[in-house]
Amino acid sequence: MSTIRQRGSFSLLGSVLLAALVAGCSGFGNDVSLPANAPRVLGPDRDRDHLRLVRAFGGEGRAPQLQQMLTDVTNRLVMATDRPDEAFQVTILNSPVVNAFALPNGRLYVTRGLLALANDTSEVAAVLSHEIAHVTLRHASQRSELQARSDLIERVAENVLNDAEEAAMAQSQARSALASFSRAQELEADQTGVKVLARAGFDPYGAPRFLTALGRSSASSDSSTAERNASHPRTDDRVARALQAARRTGMEGTGETGRLAYLTALDGLSYGDDPADGVVKGRRFIHSRLGVAFEAPEGFTLENTSQAVLGSSGDSERRLLFDAADTPLGQSLEDVLRSTWTDTIEPGTLTIGTVNGLPVVTALSNGKEWTFRLSAIRIGNTTFRLIMATRGNRGDLEAIFQQTLNSVRQVQPDEARRIRPLKLQIVTAQRGDTVQNLAARMPVDRALDKFLLLNGLNRNDTIKIGERYKIVVE
Repeated sequence: MSTIRQRGSFSLLGSVLLAALVAGCSGFGNDVSLPANAPRVLGPDRDRDHLRLVRAFGGEGRAPQLQQMLTDVTNRLVMATDRPDEAFQVTILNSPVVNAFALPNGRLYVTRGLLALANDTSEVAAVLSHEIAHVTLRHASQRSELQARSDLIERVAENVLNDAEEAAMAQSQARSALASFSRAQELEADQTGVKVLARAGFDPYGAPRFLTALGRSSASSDSSTAERNASHPRTDDRVARALQAARRTGMEGTGETGRLAYLTALDGLSYGDDPADGVVKGRRFIHSRLGVAFEAPEGFTLENTSQAVLGSSGDSERRLLFDAADTPLGQSLEDVLRSTWTDTIEPGTLTIGTVNGLPVVTALSNGKEWTFRLSAIRIGNTTFRLIMATRGNRGDLEAIFQQTLNSVRQVQPDEARRIRPLKLQIVTAQRGDTVQNLAARMPVDRALDKFLLLNGLNRNDTIKIGERYKIVVE
């Protein structure tokens, strides 16, 4: 979570807040849409889009050896496509989420979270090949054209026919068509990507291997959204089709995996949240630079994004948002809540108080489907907002809101200095090493589950002496 400068209003209507609370990226296979006529060249004219994306994902990841490997892999893949003269450039994003995507102008992006999940060069090559396929197949332009046609149909239904019901049906059908179209594009990019992977001499089975790891990662995370699930095929289906495509290449056992080279380049890569943007540990969040910490209620899962900390209960019926803003000098906390919340604040619910010695203002807002408890807390010159939401008028909203609000505190400099960044370390298994004792060396929550996920292992797998494995260290 970075400091967000106030822009007059956060525009957080109830529906927008709900979207933000479940927002998250998981997986790969998204080409970010630019105008359909965007030129297919890299250059200064596209730097603005690039810089916006990089900022949204925590900046560029600094890993020179890994960056060079990805560049070499990308160049090798491009030469194996049907468009070897097109220019591509890959950027590592400093984000722990597992994601990759492409711009239509040939810029490719992979997060360090995705790089940590991969176990060899062919798996990362499969991701890049998939993204290159989105670009060479012109998927963004095709989707823009379909979106334009859908918008036109909706406007005709609403404005010409003056039929709200028909307009709503058209909108629903348009969304369904776009989701179905996106799923078809993902599968097409998978198939094309596997072919290019094999032509470039990489192990084509790297694609189904990484898709399997992706499925396991998504299953262990609450960050995937209903919208993404609607627009992406089921992972099991993608794995099965990728396996079929790999078998059709006839390269089983002959393609390059590049495990040792990849793990060598991966050694030392930052893992998890960047302490400069706050760290999530279980239900606790602490931000050393902004000097704030809080703890979510039992059963909540937190996700730290570049804009806010998002939280959700296991049944998704309770949500949490925590963010920060530089507010105008002298603006009261009451005005902060009124100016940054665009739904109605219930009359008489605005209350002034303190929490752990910090000034705080709280309020209540009732939406159509969700009920919100709002608060603004000030530490120094920074104002923080904690917003809790429950679907309907659930009786436990007040209790979980007060519990979370009471945990908000200022972080002192000596505590902030003790927050150390995590990184990946590649270790060689010795005699007597087990899944359990290697996982026990990792200072993270759910260490065993994360060790298995990072190394593509199952609980009943055994450690092989002399084999290299990823662990997380301080």
